[in-house]
Amino acid sequence: MSLAARLARPEILVAPGVYDGLTATLAAAAGFEALYLSGAAVAYTRLGRPDIGLATMTEMAETMALIRDRVGLPVIIDADTGHGNALNAQRTMRVFERAGASALQVEDQSFPKRCGHLADKSLVPAGEMAGKIAAMADARASDATLIIARTDAIAVEGFEAALDRAEIYLAAGADALFIEAPRSGEELKRIARTFRGRAPLMANMVEGGATPVRAATDLQSLGYDLVIFPGGIVRALARTAEAYYASLREHGSNAPFADRMHDFAGLNDRLGTAEMLRLGARFAGKP
Repeated sequence: MSLAARLARPEILVAPGVYDGLTATLAAAAGFEALYLSGAAVAYTRLGRPDIGLATMTEMAETMALIRDRVGLPVIIDADTGHGNALNAQRTMRVFERAGASALQVEDQSFPKRCGHLADKSLVPAGEMAGKIAAMADARASDATLIIARTDAIAVEGFEAALDRAEIYLAAGADALFIEAPRSGEELKRIARTFRGRAPLMANMVEGGATPVRAATDLQSLGYDLVIFPGGIVRALARTAEAYYASLREHGSNAPFADRMHDFAGLNDRLGTAEMLRLGARFAGKP
């Protein structure tokens, strides 16, 4: 099923954040129908840095291609600002689409951008962002590759301005809308009342962020079609890694931590190692 077709269904689509082939594999095995390749998660894990625009377009494209080699689910990729002007955004569209992305999320921050839940953001003019959206729509090879337009205007220009920008982006050719960091349940409701039925609406749940965290079913009842949990996996793994390294340093052994980790066989089972070895033997002409 295409991402557009899935978004047209009444049940909200939950897309967990992933950042590599392993997390994509595990998320797919858990039963999710789509994934979100988070630029923040890539910056956190590949660079060990915060989400302040340091992850490059080529790093994201490489990560997308590796995930596509591993899973067949629709993947929404964080395209940041399009990585430059309208011409850069066109190239980003072509590169990410070839790498296997099902949708590109592009935002109206100026560069260098930063996480939508950090302070002191700045925006490009709405007309410039509209031009990027139109350019990306013109560059895509397939109309099935969606453009999700994000505005960070709430924290910079105010809530009403964010609604106005979303209207402009929809008119420019956006396939779905993402108004980042609403500060209350009432703002979440107003966004849904304004755009419900006109375009799929995306919400972003960030633990400790500006938006009150709501369950997917609650967001569905408001009128949202898609919710992402982009960085939760990194926060979970970082806490586990801290505990693991502290335990190993203290005990000089993994034994005290064994009940909180897969053993060698358990991880290989989740990776599909035995099946790959059987496949390799078949192509090698071995019985």
